[in-house]
Amino acid sequence: MFKSYCNLEPVNYNFSFPHQMGEMVDPIQLKDEGNKHFQAGEVDKAIECYTKAIKLCKDKKVLAVIYRNRSACFLKKESYTNAASDASKAIDVDATDVKALFRRCQALEKLGKLDMAFKDVQRCSTIEPKNKTFLETLRRLGAEIQAKLKTTFSTDSRVQNMFDILLDEEMDKDKKEKAANNLVVLAREDAGAERIFQNNGVPLLLDMLETGKEEMVLAAIRTFAGMCTGHKARTMAIIHLVGIDKLCSIMAVDNEDIALATSDLFQCINDSLTGGDRRIYGKEEALVLDASKDLKSILMALLEMVASKKVSGHGRDQALNLLCRNVPRKDKKDHDHSKSLFTVDHGLKKILKVCGQIPDLPDQLPMTENTQLIASVLLDKLWDDLRCDPERDHYREVCDEYIKGKFDPNDMDRNIHAINALSGLLQGPFEVGNQLVGRQGIMEMMVALCGSEREVDQMVAVEALIHSSTKMSRASFIITNGVSLLKDIYKKTKNEKIKIRALVGLCKLGSAGGDDYSMRQFAEGSTEKLAKQCRKWLCNSAMDTKTRKWAIEGLAYLTQDADVKDDFVEDEPAMKAMFELAKSKDKTILYAVACTLVNCTNSYEKKDIMPELVQLAKFSKQHVPEQHPKDKKDFIQKRVKRMLKGGVISALTVMVKADNLLLTDQTKEMLARVFLALADDAKDRGTICAHGGGKALIPLALEGSAIGKIRASHALAKIAAVSNPEIAFPGERIYEVVRPLVSLLHPERDGVQNYEALLSLTNLAGLNDKLRMKILKEKALPEIEQYMFEDHDHIRQAATECMCNLVKCKEVQDRYLEDGNDRLKLLVLMCAEDDEKLQRAAAGALAMLTAAQKKLCTKMTLVTLQWMEILQRLILHDQPQIQHRGLVIVYNILNSDDNELAKKLIESEILEILTVIGKAMDNPKRQLVIDVARTCLVKAMDLGLIKPFTTPS
Repeated sequence: MFKSYCNLEPVNYNFSFPHQMGEMVDPIQLKDEGNKHFQAGEVDKAIECYTKAIKLCKDKKVLAVIYRNRSACFLKKESYTNAASDASKAIDVDATDVKALFRRCQALEKLGKLDMAFKDVQRCSTIEPKNKTFLETLRRLGAEIQAKLKTTFSTDSRVQNMFDILLDEEMDKDKKEKAANNLVVLAREDAGAERIFQNNGVPLLLDMLETGKEEMVLAAIRTFAGMCTGHKARTMAIIHLVGIDKLCSIMAVDNEDIALATSDLFQCINDSLTGGDRRIYGKEEALVLDASKDLKSILMALLEMVASKKVSGHGRDQALNLLCRNVPRKDKKDHDHSKSLFTVDHGLKKILKVCGQIPDLPDQLPMTENTQLIASVLLDKLWDDLRCDPERDHYREVCDEYIKGKFDPNDMDRNIHAINALSGLLQGPFEVGNQLVGRQGIMEMMVALCGSEREVDQMVAVEALIHSSTKMSRASFIITNGVSLLKDIYKKTKNEKIKIRALVGLCKLGSAGGDDYSMRQFAEGSTEKLAKQCRKWLCNSAMDTKTRKWAIEGLAYLTQDADVKDDFVEDEPAMKAMFELAKSKDKTILYAVACTLVNCTNSYEKKDIMPELVQLAKFSKQHVPEQHPKDKKDFIQKRVKRMLKGGVISALTVMVKADNLLLTDQTKEMLARVFLALADDAKDRGTICAHGGGKALIPLALEGSAIGKIRASHALAKIAAVSNPEIAFPGERIYEVVRPLVSLLHPERDGVQNYEALLSLTNLAGLNDKLRMKILKEKALPEIEQYMFEDHDHIRQAATECMCNLVKCKEVQDRYLEDGNDRLKLLVLMCAEDDEKLQRAAAGALAMLTAAQKKLCTKMTLVTLQWMEILQRLILHDQPQIQHRGLVIVYNILNSDDNELAKKLIESEILEILTVIGKAMDNPKRQLVIDVARTCLVKAMDLGLIKPFTTPS
């Protein structure tokens, strides 16, 4: 006979101990008190009572029972190590205690010790051979152990086979590389990674690193990455066996793939040491307690790499990338920013050294085209992570000390290094750089360098002027003091690299008034001429990418002028040349391309200006911004069409995929704005989907700035509202769309965003159960219900349509079954609304609910006295779809097993209406309605409520 092994049994004795008033001192009473707490579900209190009883109890048999009972409590608390320990103490007293044996079996199984759990349940089944629970557990554990052994032996043989191939010096090269790559795949499985580690795999992998062959090195590094993923103990062992310096030396080599793979390994190590490992180690936890020393050593090693001449450009990029990802806090609510403070103290000057490098001068650090901009991004992230003014003051002081220390009247190379470092600050924490530019002599030094005879001096000075003229006040100073110099450089220099930079400087100064038509800095037509030259350089494929990039920088400023926007989108070769450059490896171009696209689509933030304030400003003779005639909606739409035709979507999709820190949150926000502008016309959304725009929007909607995520989510909503979601977001991506759409239901979003999000969710909810469950999991249901009460007709209708598709879920049906709310009442009353779309959605939802839950048929008649009148209105409706839904509700009531309600329905005018519809001639347009009416009449006959009737022949 089946027994329960989870309940606690009392032990009865005929003697008792005297106790004082207040706290109990009798272990039997404490045990009984613990039993009561356990039965009441108060596990913590039960543990407290049993623990006190254990301390007081002297009788071994009673003590065994108490330990066994406390073991049950620990099982409930999922404290499996303690549960196994207590059960063992009970077994020590009585080896045949099946309750204690089975509890230890359960605890050991949870701890992953299947062989030991199997032995315990085996003993239980020997003592009670007919117990079904023991037999079922014995069978299940046996099967699990066999499966685990099969996997282990299979993995062991595979690992050994690969090692044999790799160690065989005479083995064919292709076989060795294949075996190395198989190790990478195996290391991604936890069992495989453990077997590699246990089978002395680390020394072999080190031997692979020593070969120096790219394929072998990559395979070894990637295998290490798999072994370090999510396992703290193994990670720490590998760090000490391999060495941080060794890993840094590998990342320092001049090979992009090896540097990237080693960077990924460092990221896996960091993640495992900082919380990526969720394993329960138990007593072994003491062996892997403190990883702080290793993390600090890694941070120091990366900072050393930043300014080391032995490190390649690719290695330096990856070191800076790792610092960007792991030093600043990911969540500003976390108060610990010690890594940022440490980096400022020990690495800020090293980062500034990278920013100050001049590639055209000898004896400079190896760099790629992205290095200095990544360094600027890191400077900005460190600045943003500081929490108080003293910390920011210290940051400024370090920067000031570094730049002042580089100025030397007798060494021009040191001067331009300081100016270039300042440019790096201006591209990163602009506030810091701007303050330093304002120091006496800095701006004058820039202007003086512009007049230098050395071309490298001119190039550095012009770039610094471009970056420092971001603010109108600074731009005004340079317009007064530097424009003539820039013009002279542009006219006189024969070096194209300097000429284009001087042109960009003029472009930036010429656009200092933004899109304000009345604030043009240069004469009429000057900006168009500058833009024409930029387009000419952009189309010149003979020039290097870095120089052509500056042409896009110029257009990023000049396209604030509507005439320039129009000319640019009309120039198809220039537009396509920019799109091709956006797909190149040089990711420093992303921001400039994004700026240009935002300007051309007018998707930048525009403040609404009240007409009354404009009149007031004019009356008080204040400046009033003027809109350019070509910035009106019809011109914007024409530009969008041309850009779509030119291939803007394919360029955007490549830009979004850039796995690089240069794709900053600000750049992502601008790309999201562009996508939203391109998706404005419903006719263009198919083109966007066809070129992969739907897929590209998902990461923009999930990561980035708050505004950027909202814009991207809105663009997704526009696409999903009118397209087939399965085509727009193929495969598993469709499930990733749900969260961004749900975010648009927030009350702070505007009505258009709410409405289009609801339409999109309606489309998704209509596809399958998995999507419906995903919508519920994202907690969208309360928001959708709230919008069903919305005053705005369109939003209320969209919310009701969405609910109509969601009621197929059991969880939603249960909410309508709950008492104490007006959900069902609202739905019934909506069936009487004049808005036919709303009425159709509400009736559809009610039809599905009453079909799925028969209790709701009765409940709907109790929530409002008007239910019969509303039902009659539905089945008399002239729209077949609404009429059909009403008739389905009638059928559901007849089929609800509530004979009294069915009788009441048939005794009303509904029978006459059903008869009229059922007797009607067959009509293809209304056949569905006629068939349901006839089915209702047949059901009424089956219930004995009416007698048969004859249909017309």
